[in-house]
Amino acid sequence: MSNKKKRKKVYGITLDIAQHHLEEWLQAELAVTTHQSYQISGKNLTRADLSSIRSTIQYWSDKVEELKAQETSGGRNRMYRAVPRDF
Repeated sequence: MSNKKKRKKVYGITLDIAQHHLEEWLQAELAVTTHQSYQISGKNLTRADLSSIRSTIQYWSDKVEELKAQETSGGRNRMYRAVPRDF
């Protein structure tokens, strides 16, 4: 058995995969802002596509945070309800 924790998947996406995609899209944003165009996965992106790149970065950033939260809390959001009482 490995000492590593088994990474949880959301729709087949692991935290490692999500972080890799986020890094790639951040590199694409940098390239587009400095060089006007960038190619990723066979798709040529230009400065006009910067809003598309930024929305994809937001998607992968959210996915990374979701997967990190699943690792720390076991995939559950915990909510506690309390009723204040005066004794």
